[in-house]
Amino acid sequence: METLHHIVVVGGGAGGLELVTRLGNKLGKKKKARITLVDSGLTHVWKPLLHEVASGSLDASANEINYRAHARKHHYEFQLGRMGGLDRDKRQIVIDAFHDEEGQEVVPARHITYDTLVIAVGSTANDFGTPGAQEHCLFLDSLRQARRFHNLMLNAFLRKNHEAQEGRPHTLPITIIGAGATGVELAAELRLASRELPVYGMNHLRPEDVSITIIEAADRILPALPTRLSKGATRELERLNVKVLTGDPVREIRPQSLVIDGTEIPSEMTIWAAGIKAPAFLAELDGLETNRGNQLVVKQTLQTTNDVNIFALGDCAACPQPDSDRPVPPRAQAAHQQADALFETLVNRLQGKDAVAFVYNDHGSLINFSRYTTVGNLMGNLSGRSMYIEGKVARLFYISLYRMHQVALHGLLRTGVIWLMDRISRAMHPRLKLH
Repeated sequence: METLHHIVVVGGGAGGLELVTRLGNKLGKKKKARITLVDSGLTHVWKPLLHEVASGSLDASANEINYRAHARKHHYEFQLGRMGGLDRDKRQIVIDAFHDEEGQEVVPARHITYDTLVIAVGSTANDFGTPGAQEHCLFLDSLRQARRFHNLMLNAFLRKNHEAQEGRPHTLPITIIGAGATGVELAAELRLASRELPVYGMNHLRPEDVSITIIEAADRILPALPTRLSKGATRELERLNVKVLTGDPVREIRPQSLVIDGTEIPSEMTIWAAGIKAPAFLAELDGLETNRGNQLVVKQTLQTTNDVNIFALGDCAACPQPDSDRPVPPRAQAAHQQADALFETLVNRLQGKDAVAFVYNDHGSLINFSRYTTVGNLMGNLSGRSMYIEGKVARLFYISLYRMHQVALHGLLRTGVIWLMDRISRAMHPRLKLH
């Protein structure tokens, strides 16, 4: 019996999950290839939504995708575990043993043999070696971290509400380090939480008792985006009573404060959102080329430079572009486009055809200020010029990004059903998750 070509995708984030879904529907269903997804978690939540999970405006359990159930519907296999090594000669990856919260081994370490390997493990926060960051900052790299943040936030609000009830000092200073899209959107979500939670019994703590500060080392927030978008976002943050500090990096993080430009700023909750890097283990994968940020260096076809059988996509890949000295930016729309290109390449690969060169198309950027407003710029397909938008129109485009991701995973009809269920859920449940 002929052995099927085995495509292994490591990482079930936006790009990886979209890729295995399409490969499973196209190749796995017809037994033209064997498709396997490897991930260290059991469920998928779209990473751009993690700040909403953290603030409580999104219930993660209602938006999770179970990998095993999804694999069954879309004709691929799922393996639970974290990639720990690579043997390119044997074409095998090492999957570390998986342990539960009590430290008991659930699944032992094992090897998986591949014919084609795709690495899509995303990114983690880059604290740039800032003293105290690892010890005293909260991060939003994973669903687990977002849920932990949510619990800590609720407890902080409860504690301060009790202190206010007893007439004691009760201000709650919150600081976000990094004013990229995640940091800016998180600031708006936290302001919403400070205004909504008093409705649910915490009526001794006023919104103005919760001070929110966002710090950016560059001279403006959203430094990677157009200046007009940055200015519009700054106005919205100031309207929401969020203090914006730019032009100086944070020098040190302490248990209840941080130091910037020689000044100590009180901060009882400090969130790091100031940069990303690829996971460190990528730099140790059997001779694959990486850059200073641990990203795998790939060709425009998304093939790694030292192995034509290994591909990488998303935040963990440094992909060159024609007529540009910068690689593809680490954004959700880039991962989506790369998954599309790599799907074509892998289908071609089974037919002995050439790989597809990936060309990134920037469709613009959207920044969502919770339920208050949305601002952004859209790139014109014909003129190539950007158009600034805000308000309800921008909000509609923002929502459509997540719906497009759902369509890629579930199809149009099922996504329509999910949208209807979301509307019903919002009507029946509190506007914030309270536990």
